[in-house]
Amino acid sequence: MTRAPTGRAVLVCAALLFATAGTVALAAWQDSARAQSIAPALTVIDVRTLAGVATLLVGALLSLLYVYRRRVYILCWVAGWVLIGASRLLAAREFPGEAATLAAYGVSQFLAIVSALVFVVSADAYRARLRLRRNHTLVLLPLLIWFGLSPLALGTVAVFAPGHLVAAGALAAAGVAHLRLLRDSRLVGAAVVGAMMLLLAASNAWLAMSFEGPSTAAVEQTTFVSMAFYLVTALGMQLMTFEDMTYELRLTNKRLESAQGELRELVTTDSLTGCRNRRFFNEIIGREIERQRRYDIPLSLLFVDIDRFKAINDTFGHEAGDRVLQRVADFLRRHIREVDYLFRWGGDEFLILISCREEEAVHKGLELQRAFAQSSEAASLPAWVGLSIGCAEVPPSAADIMQIVKVADERMYLDKRR
Repeated sequence: MTRAPTGRAVLVCAALLFATAGTVALAAWQDSARAQSIAPALTVIDVRTLAGVATLLVGALLSLLYVYRRRVYILCWVAGWVLIGASRLLAAREFPGEAATLAAYGVSQFLAIVSALVFVVSADAYRARLRLRRNHTLVLLPLLIWFGLSPLALGTVAVFAPGHLVAAGALAAAGVAHLRLLRDSRLVGAAVVGAMMLLLAASNAWLAMSFEGPSTAAVEQTTFVSMAFYLVTALGMQLMTFEDMTYELRLTNKRLESAQGELRELVTTDSLTGCRNRRFFNEIIGREIERQRRYDIPLSLLFVDIDRFKAINDTFGHEAGDRVLQRVADFLRRHIREVDYLFRWGGDEFLILISCREEEAVHKGLELQRAFAQSSEAASLPAWVGLSIGCAEVPPSAADIMQIVKVADERMYLDKRR
C-alpha cells in the first residue's frame, strides 16, 4: 500500500516546481526587457508569457489551499497548474539558437499533455488513494522523446497538431472524470471543473484542426479564451474544495449523532434483558406525567417480581438465573403495548408504565400472571416460579413518583404473600 506524501516532502516538491517555473519566467522577462531596450516601439506583451505567469499564480494560490486542506487531489491540481505555466513560458521564450527554440516548443507541448493527465489523476485521487506505478512514467517516455526531438528534424509542425490533439483527449478524459464526481458526490464545483475542461479540450481540438503551426494568429485567437476557461476552472476547484469540507463536516456530524445515539442506548438499556433501565425511567417520567396532566391520560405502574428467584440462583446457578430474567423480559415485552414502557428495576424486579386506570392495571396484572403460567417460558422452569405483581395509579398531582413506586412495591409483596 502506498503512503500519502508527507507535508514536508510535498512542500519541497512544490518549491522545486515553483523554482523551476520561476527560473523560466525570469529568463522570459529578461528576454522581453532586452527586446524592449532594442526596439521599445515595436514590443508588445506576449500573451503566452502572460498566460504562463497567471497559471503559476493560480498554482501558488492552490498550494496555499493545500497547506490548509491536506488532500492529494489538491496537490495534483497544483502540479497541473505549474506544468501549464511552465509550458506556456517555454513556448513564449526565444532561446539562443533555432534548435533550442524548436526543442523548447516540443517540450512545452509535452508539458501541456502531462498537465492534462495530472488533472485526470486528480479526479481519481478524490475518490480513492492515489496509486502511481513505474509503468505510468514509461508510457510518457516515448512522448517525451518524440516531442523533444522531432521538432529538430521536422519543425514545429510535427508536434503542434499532435500535441493539441493528445492534450484535448486528456482534457476530455479529465472533464468526464470530474463529471462522474458530480454524479457520485453531487459536487457543483466538480461540474464546473468538468465543463471547463471539456471546453478546453474542444479549444485544443479546434486549434489543431484550424492551424498548421504555432502562428501568431493561432496564439492570439485561443490564448485569451483558454485563460478564461482556466480561470473559471480554478474557481470551480476552490468551490469543489469548499464543498468537500462541508460534506466531510456533515458526515462527521452524522457519525457523531449516530455515536451519541448508540451511547445513549447503552446507558439507558439494561445489557442483560434489553429492557430500559432506571436511568431512562428518570428521563421520561416527568414528560409522561406532564402529558397525563395536559391530555387527561390515566397512568399506572405495575411492579413485577419473579417468585423464588434466589432459589433459582442457589439451585441452578447464576447463568440459569440470567436466562430466567431474559425469558421473563421477553414475555413481558410481548404482552404489553408498544406505547407502554418496560423497565428492569433491579435484580429480579421489573416496572411497567402503562396508560390506564388502576382497576385496568390490576386486571392487566392478573392477565400477565395467568399468561405466564401457561407460557412456554414457564414450562421450562420449576413449577414454583411465577410472577407477583403490584399496581398503583399515578395521580396527576403526584409530586414524588418514587412514593407511587413504593406503593406498587408494597402491593407486590402483598400479592407474593398470597
